[in-house]
Amino acid sequence: MTNTTLVWWALLCAVSLFNVLAWSASAAMAHRRSLTLHPATRQAVRLQVLLSAGYVLGCAYRSAFPVYDVGRLCLVDSWLSSVLVGRSVATVAELCFAAQWALLMRGIAHAHQHRLSMRAARLVMPMIVAAELCSWHAVLTTSNLGHVLEESLWGLCAAALVTSLALVWPRCSRELRPALVAAAAIGVGYVVYMFQVDVPMYWTRWLAEAAHHRVPLTLAQGLLDAAGRWTVTHQWTDWQSEVVWMSMYFSVAVWLSISLIHLPGRVTLRLAAPTPQQLRTA
Repeated sequence: MTNTTLVWWALLCAVSLFNVLAWSASAAMAHRRSLTLHPATRQAVRLQVLLSAGYVLGCAYRSAFPVYDVGRLCLVDSWLSSVLVGRSVATVAELCFAAQWALLMRGIAHAHQHRLSMRAARLVMPMIVAAELCSWHAVLTTSNLGHVLEESLWGLCAAALVTSLALVWPRCSRELRPALVAAAAIGVGYVVYMFQVDVPMYWTRWLAEAAHHRVPLTLAQGLLDAAGRWTVTHQWTDWQSEVVWMSMYFSVAVWLSISLIHLPGRVTLRLAAPTPQQLRTA
């Protein structure tokens, strides 16, 4: 293993260990604080803790067993590094992360009776489920077109959430506004990265596949291939194109997930959904 690859992998594992410890501390803190909260808010905090656990542990697993899905490349020679296992873990983790945002946005929309934000919250999970299906199609067929669609959906979903946060911001309390501004700023950075870097990267890869007339695998062929074929490589040149997104994904995104544990306590959730009359005035 080259020194650069080893250092990068060690950093991923170290950050993941830190993330697990940070989640444990946050979960304990959230539990203590939730004892004084309204039952509806307490339930939201508990859901955030559980969903964050799914994302934190999923990212820790993928840090320990990094995989470049389409290329079937991995660092550890084990069935734990198979694309089928890694993609399954990623799917559960990403759905947990998306559910965290949907839950938070739903709570904010209910608390401030904002109809548009509620609609955006309801769109999060269907969009991300569609993104996961596109991802699986790309991974199984080894065609990067699926990744183009997947990352576009993630970017559009983030853009919708940022817009919702901006619209609901004037109605929020002064205490909550700094957290919403920070979330919106990070969201804007994420959207810019997705459509300026990530989506174009996969688009370029797909164009290269088309130029070389590469025939994608069928779904059945891809399922067998993803389950039983992995190529161990420690060369930095094989991993260089994946380093930026993996490093940010397994660090900053996880920190966001952990921070979402603490936000429901700062949002006054309503006991019931707003009435139609209230929504019409939103």
